[in-house]
Amino acid sequence: MTCYIVCYIMPVLKRLNQYLKCRDGFWSYNRRVPLAYREIDTRGTIRKALATSSIEVARARRDALAAADNAFWKSLSGGDTSARNAYEAARSRAMSKGMIYIPADDLANDASLEEIIKRLRAIDISAPSATAEADALLGLAKPAAPTISQAFKIYCATICAVDNKGKSAAQLRNWTKVKQRAVNNFVSLCGDLPMDQITRAHAKQVFDWWSGRVNPTDGSKPRHANSANKDFTNLRTLYEKFWAYQGDESRDNPFRNLRFKNVVYKDVPPFEPNWIVNRILAPGALDSLNEQARCIFYSLIETGCRPSEIANLRAEHIMLDHEVPHLRLRPQHNRALKSKSASRDVPLLGISLQAMRLNPDGFPRYRDKSDLLSATLTKAFKARGLFPTEEHRIYSIRHSFEKRMLEADLDYALRCKLIGHYNNRPEYGDGGSLAFRRDQLLKIVFDDSQLKL
Repeated sequence: MTCYIVCYIMPVLKRLNQYLKCRDGFWSYNRRVPLAYREIDTRGTIRKALATSSIEVARARRDALAAADNAFWKSLSGGDTSARNAYEAARSRAMSKGMIYIPADDLANDASLEEIIKRLRAIDISAPSATAEADALLGLAKPAAPTISQAFKIYCATICAVDNKGKSAAQLRNWTKVKQRAVNNFVSLCGDLPMDQITRAHAKQVFDWWSGRVNPTDGSKPRHANSANKDFTNLRTLYEKFWAYQGDESRDNPFRNLRFKNVVYKDVPPFEPNWIVNRILAPGALDSLNEQARCIFYSLIETGCRPSEIANLRAEHIMLDHEVPHLRLRPQHNRALKSKSASRDVPLLGISLQAMRLNPDGFPRYRDKSDLLSATLTKAFKARGLFPTEEHRIYSIRHSFEKRMLEADLDYALRCKLIGHYNNRPEYGDGGSLAFRRDQLLKIVFDDSQLKL
């Protein structure tokens, strides 16, 4: 048993103390130059005093020096000579000497003459690695810029952290998704380049790739130019904000002025009133749809709300006992509204009032799951033939509400207030009382007297 323990422990200790020798109570780093590098590095055996009697400190300095030597040999043999590896090797080499890596400017401004002389004396000018030691001890190695993927993480976690405060998990996913796509497309085309190595040539490579997809010559289905423009905007914004964060606002943006012009956007058409009454509100049209999804859609008809706004209502936002039943759309502690204008009070009438009375606490099944809601409703509408054309969407009901208000000659400012749009006219007052808003909406409300949910 004792023999087994000795046979097991001895190799472990040997590896633990690899390249270490102790003489007169002090440790040193002793390592033979690997055979593959002996023609380049003629030192034979490297011996460096570690200036410590502590085995723990010696091991830490040994690790740093070994890492620096490995990087040095790799660069000599034509391997990876990137600035990032050179910088990390310099930090390790300085640590192996018992010193902290300090940039040259900081040394010149803050270090004492004694400290600088100490660092100069520590450089072994006869060694092949003298230049690397000088870079390490005199702070001459420059830190490399992060790659675009790393910069994107900084952008999300730090630069935009305050702007995204209050967004729900789903909102953050949606905010990140399209921007991540732009970065992924860039990396797949150009590689995960350091931010300071991205040039106009790389930006043109992305542009040319998108051009081939927007206007294909191989008979494949063309992609919408709007998707390409989103990529250009997101890459341009990432580059601009990252370097502004670094204090380099003057750096030329390689993605500047890249976008496709004359983009034709497809408008989402509204449902016509007759279609809503005779098809969507026809008896049994949505009966097989689960109750929460069905009631959310009914809630959209007379409020014009966004589906996500209804799906994320909580009991405190549903004012059924008020003289004028209404919805109070407000930011929540873990969910932001789309814009400042989206904060509003909307009267509840007709089929929408019926639906909300059945769900006074909101719709927990779809809370912060607007993508699931959209998929559920879209699938149901397609299966039942409730979209008049291929261009119609669930969002068409919101466009229908806006069109009905327009055709009923409701005031422009009131329409903006109810739909949650920005009003470019000077705003006076509060947009009218809830009773006034209710009376105006009574001009367009559908007859729900025969509808039983």
